[in-house]
Amino acid sequence: MQKEIQIISRGFTLRGMLHKPDQVEGKIPLVIIFHGFGGNKMGPNFVLVRLSRLLSENKIASVRFDFAGSGESDGDFMDMTISGEVEDANNIFEYVKNLNFVDKENIGVLGFSMGGAVASILAGKLRNQIKALCLWAPAGNINEIVVNDFIGSGLAWFLQNGYHDFEGLIIGKNFVTDLSCINIYEEASKYDGKVLLVHGDSDDVVSIQASRDYIKKSYRDKAKLTVINGADHMFTKYSLSQSFILYTLDFFRCQFTGE
Repeated sequence: MQKEIQIISRGFTLRGMLHKPDQVEGKIPLVIIFHGFGGNKMGPNFVLVRLSRLLSENKIASVRFDFAGSGESDGDFMDMTISGEVEDANNIFEYVKNLNFVDKENIGVLGFSMGGAVASILAGKLRNQIKALCLWAPAGNINEIVVNDFIGSGLAWFLQNGYHDFEGLIIGKNFVTDLSCINIYEEASKYDGKVLLVHGDSDDVVSIQASRDYIKKSYRDKAKLTVINGADHMFTKYSLSQSFILYTLDFFRCQFTGE
C-alpha cells in the first residue's frame, strides 16, 4: 500500500508518501527517508521511490517527506536551514512513532547527501530511539561545499546581497549562517547504534572523504563504509544505484531481525 500523507511542522505543511507492506499483521519496522539539498522525496532518478518499494516488498514500511521549502511541501527554499530541516525530521519521527502499526523498537533512518547530515544529527539527538542509521553520500562537510562550491566566486555578491542563485535555487544568508554554528560530526557522534555509510568513489559533489570523516570523527567501530565503485552523486547508472538500495535493504533487515 502506498498513500499520500502530510504533517504540520514549524507552521508548514510537509507532504510525503507512506509505503506499508500489504497483508502483514502486527507491528512492523519502518524506515524514515530524508532527501538531499534541493531534492525531493523521490530522489534522483526515483532512487528513493525504488528503495521504499523494495523495503515494502520485504515487510518494512517507510515514509518519504519533502522538507519545508522543497518539493511539494509548503515554504520557500530561500528560507531553508539545516536546523529547520532537523526540526522537520524530528516532527516526522514523532508522526511515525505514533502510527499504530509501527514497531517503535525498530525505527530506522536513511539520509542522502545533506539529508544524510540531517539524519546523522537527528540520530545523535534521539540516540536509542533509532534502531539503525544508513547514510548515502552524507554531506557532513556541507558548510564547505556550500561556501566553496555552490557559492564559490559569487561570495562577495552573496555577502552584500544576502542570497545566491545556485542553478536556479536561491541560497539564503540564514542557511550559511546556521551551518557555521553546527558541528555536524560532533552532533552525529552522540548516536550509539549501528551505522552503514554507502558512498560512490566517483562522487564529485560530496567527496568520499566526508564518509571517512564520519567514521573517524563520529562513529568509529559502530560504522561500516561500503564503497560503490564508479558511482556518482546523482545515481546516473541504474545498476550502481541498485547497489545502494540492496546494501541498504540488507543492512536494515539485519538490524531489525538480528539475522
